Amino acid sequence: MRKLILLLSIICCISKISAQSETPNVLIFYVDDLRAELGCYGSKTAITPNIDKLASEGVMFNKAYVQQAICAPSRMSTLTGLRPETLGIYSIFTPLRKIHKDVVSMPQLFKNNGYKTVSIGKVYHHSVDDKNYWTDYFAKESNSYVKPENIALMKRIKEEGIKPSKGPAYEDADVEDEAYKDGRAAKYAIETLNDIKDDKFLMFVGLSKPHLPFNAPKKYWDLYNKNDFKIPSRQKPEGMYRLALSKWGELKGYHGIPKTGDLDDELTRTLIHGYHASVSFVDAQVGKVMETLEELDLRKNTMVIFMSDHGYKIGEYGAWCKHSNVEIDVRVPLIISRETNYKKRKTGKTSNALVENVDIFPTLVELCGLEGPKSDGKSILPIINKPNTKGDEIATSVYARGKKIMGVTATDGKWRYTEWRDSKTHDVLAAELYEHKNSLLSFENFSGNSKYSKVEEKMKALLETQFPRNAAPFLQNDIPRK
Repeated sequence: MRKLILLLSIICCISKISAQSETPNVLIFYVDDLRAELGCYGSKTAITPNIDKLASEGVMFNKAYVQQAICAPSRMSTLTGLRPETLGIYSIFTPLRKIHKDVVSMPQLFKNNGYKTVSIGKVYHHSVDDKNYWTDYFAKESNSYVKPENIALMKRIKEEGIKPSKGPAYEDADVEDEAYKDGRAAKYAIETLNDIKDDKFLMFVGLSKPHLPFNAPKKYWDLYNKNDFKIPSRQKPEGMYRLALSKWGELKGYHGIPKTGDLDDELTRTLIHGYHASVSFVDAQVGKVMETLEELDLRKNTMVIFMSDHGYKIGEYGAWCKHSNVEIDVRVPLIISRETNYKKRKTGKTSNALVENVDIFPTLVELCGLEGPKSDGKSILPIINKPNTKGDEIATSVYARGKKIMGVTATDGKWRYTEWRDSKTHDVLAAELYEHKNSLLSFENFSGNSKYSKVEEKMKALLETQFPRNAAPFLQNDIPRK
């Protein structure tokens, strides 16, 4: 009898160990302001060998979209699986836990299920949002400069009380990667992987570039010839809603950027150069962390996700930054590479299925066999395993213009239809219809054009499925900025 009990105990232990070994780790590279233009996405300018390699080891999504093109709401959406219109938070000024005490977040669920949960760099926009649910937490660092002249400038700006208190929009110091915060984030990630290699983990590596300022070591600037960059068209589509684009977002707050008018070609090229240098800087950090994952023999049991919180404009439409519903701002790169010990692992595949960042949380819940909270997204694990699988009919995003106007937008993968509505009554103030079959840009608004009336009717009906006209007013939980 004792032998039987001992045998059953051994079998039980073996089963538990086996189950644990089959439960994958998760490593997520969460990048700030990265548009869907990388080498693997067909960019003729971006130099991104490490991200391209990751794409060759997994599934690259051609039609991935965020729920709002601004940091805080987008990141909250990813980390809760809930859309901004569900959370009622549309600005960068309101932390998640100021409003939603009981929403179950990704790190919270994973920590409660025995995972080491690691936050490095910028994960949430507000570092305090979910601090209690990370077992290892490295706070995001503020923007920093390395060149002595810029350090002196920042000191003067602070002493004189100049507002906004931002320094230059770019820097190219001849320093090692760790002199800038993303280099340090990669260093922390490598050290932490060594510390937790024997544990199950959910690790976020938040890389802040290519967010402004475009600060990166000189060697990444040297990868490019500034004169090779073309000045993008400053043309805006005729009939574009007057509030469709923001007034340059945060760029005009940086030292040396003119407050009115378009940027001249020289400054435009310099900023485009800086954006690309920052992207290559991020690419190098991804490479370092992935190399460590391989060296520690963790790759075989780790799902790797590379994603961005929203897209970005670098002069297109005469605009900069994000803060809109246009395709280039809401479409993002998304690469997912399954653990190498998964027998049906897909590599070097491209999926044209419509997917959204809000789908990431439910996907990981299914992958790891957890019981997750209610979500506005859905698991895309079937698409990861079979990249030719059809996705959703539409992907939607929102962008509020104050508390009175809400922009709601939907894409079917080819067409983007946007309505600007009264936030309370849902009355349509303006509509836009753009074609994006082969480009992130579109310069003609086809809304109201009789030739495209059937397309507009179809897209309008699809938009209605997510944003019905008879719905309650858009909930806005944002705390006014003091």
